[in-house]
Amino acid sequence: MFAAVGAVVLAIAYLLNATSTHTDAAFTPFSLLIAGVFLVALHLAGFGAGWSTSGRRRGRR
Repeated sequence: MFAAVGAVVLAIAYLLNATSTHTDAAFTPFSLLIAGVFLVALHLAGFGAGWSTSGRRRGRR
């Protein structure tokens, strides 16, 4: 889930940078780039990947 949100944030940052749109200081393309990379890094670290299977019981064999 974090990777999808990170991809959207990176796409917004790219569009703002490509069109040279001036926004409020909190939403500069660079700050959005950092936020997007941070979200992708969280996904790669294993956060937001869903439920853990360690608590579930699978069928007995």
